[in-house]
Amino acid sequence: MSRAAAAARDTAGPPGAPAASRPPAEAAGAPGAASGTAGPPLATAEASPRSAHLGAWAELLRLPALFTVPGDALAGAAAAGARPGPRTLLAIGSSLCLYEAGMALNDWADRAEDAAERPYRPLPSGRIRPAAALTAAGVLTGAGLALAAGAGRPALAVAAPLAATVWAYDLALKHTPAGPAAMAAARGLDLLLGAAATGGGTRAALPSAALLGSHTLAVTAVSRRETTGGSVRAPLAALATTAALTGLVARRRTRLPAGRRAAAAPGLSGSTPAPTAAEALTAALGAVYAATAARPYFHAALNPSPPLTQRAVGGGIRATVPLQAALAARAGASATSLLVAALAPAGRLFARRAAMRKVSIT
Repeated sequence: MSRAAAAARDTAGPPGAPAASRPPAEAAGAPGAASGTAGPPLATAEASPRSAHLGAWAELLRLPALFTVPGDALAGAAAAGARPGPRTLLAIGSSLCLYEAGMALNDWADRAEDAAERPYRPLPSGRIRPAAALTAAGVLTGAGLALAAGAGRPALAVAAPLAATVWAYDLALKHTPAGPAAMAAARGLDLLLGAAATGGGTRAALPSAALLGSHTLAVTAVSRRETTGGSVRAPLAALATTAALTGLVARRRTRLPAGRRAAAAPGLSGSTPAPTAAEALTAALGAVYAATAARPYFHAALNPSPPLTQRAVGGGIRATVPLQAALAARAGASATSLLVAALAPAGRLFARRAAMRKVSIT
């Protein structure tokens, strides 16, 4: 929904969606979809025509990045105080479709630029026709809206502006100052989609959406220089954002004795109970999030070369999953949090499969 992206652009796309630009990561929807790392095409001389064609589509849609998407809806459901159910599954399906629509549309919109900077990608290399990519984007968008409608009117009311944000990002906003904000909005809306589908409302999930959107904004800003490098400011800003988000997510509330809350003031003694299991889980996942994102951001700040900037974008996209899990744990949904956290190793295992080894998440 994010290349944010998108993952981003693991931005960005909406959902995404970067996207992570990517999609800043998610092509529009996650952090990372619009971004790309240098590398040869997926197809090889030994591959059959059919497997080569499927590989090209896997490359276009950045299949390994899909593991960063379900956590949006699950974190949204947790923030809404509702248990995931059938409507949550429909929201996840909608998010996946809209995220992939952003990925396909991203490459269609960037086909001329990619021909010069990333000729190995599926469209400029001729492995997928531009018309096919545009058609796929349209079909996936329609499918995403249909699934959201199945989850109820509140979900469709969020999915419609999410789809509009994905298309606006890829077709008009990506290369403007509004690009990172659009990508961040896509990720935030994707989380709200899960809240609307599961709980029927979005107000309680707004803080979580803002935190996830801030992360996507940082990843997308870094991804805008991933092919040229040279930006120290963006990785430093992303590093500061990561530190701030880690603190906000793991922040504990001090509980004062009954009758003294209204009189709370600096220096007033209160009770500081031992961390609960949910708070301990939140802190642990927050640490994983920081460790995943901070190191590549730091390296890119020290040496803003294209390879290290691309690694920073990839690290930011991957950090989306532990952040989603931390947000779910913060809402008291420990089981949902662990389910989201399990998507990270599952995604790595999927990416290591022979057919996926050359498919970048950015």
